Amino acid sequence: MNKNYKLNDKVIMKKPHACKTNEWIITRMGVDIKIKCINCGREIMMGRLEFERKLKKVLGEEK
Repeated sequence: MNKNYKLNDKVIMKKPHACKTNEWIITRMGVDIKIKCINCGREIMMGRLEFERKLKKVLGEEK
């Protein structure tokens, strides 16, 4: 996977969240990555390898 994502980037995941959106913002990076749902505000933390498997597209920095 191409690792061209950074903190505060908006990303699209492969599967939608329960609130019917698949757009997230990266809020923490390290060994684990924390992402926040744009629609409902739910935060999920997952390992970097799992994140890269589930990542579909990077949209760029959220302003």
